[in-house]
Amino acid sequence: MSSWRHPPALPAGLTLAGIPVGQPCTVVAVQAPQHSPEWASALDELGFVAGESVQLMARGLPGGDPLVVRVGCSTYALRGAEAACVVVSTC
Repeated sequence: MSSWRHPPALPAGLTLAGIPVGQPCTVVAVQAPQHSPEWASALDELGFVAGESVQLMARGLPGGDPLVVRVGCSTYALRGAEAACVVVSTC
């Protein structure tokens, strides 16, 4: 019997910073904070656009920052604050 279990369903409005490692998701929107509105265009240029597949691959140690994230076929390291701008839904 396998010890692997399916990750739990994610609530609506969850961000990339809050998903479990390995959970496949889809980008719903990018919402930059007021203090850094340029983050929206930067994330868009990296491929974080509505409808794109995204997955959290790993969290840095100690403290869980930065995050290793795969969007489409590309892999990036994002700060937790940047990942918190990406709203996701489960696949």
